[in-house]
Amino acid sequence: MNIEFIGPASLANNKDVIYPAKLNDKDLECHFSYEVLEDVDPDTVLGDPLEHFAKYQLKLLSIAEQKILRGHAHDGKIQIFSHDLVGD
Repeated sequence: MNIEFIGPASLANNKDVIYPAKLNDKDLECHFSYEVLEDVDPDTVLGDPLEHFAKYQLKLLSIAEQKILRGHAHDGKIQIFSHDLVGD
């Protein structure tokens, strides 16, 4: 399985963050919910979602990668929610 996070991050209409990737050379949209952005660091107040994503990008992309490796990508999309912050 070949995963490549290509970016850049963009803001969805509902303030979620979308980060483009490639999975085995096919487009994959990584969709980070507003709630996961709020909860990635509970001690920090969420301001601009894109700035907050950039600050925690490595951690959030690592979570996305683990979900992809576990087979949770479907129809060219993977969604990352607050409950994904808790490991297996």
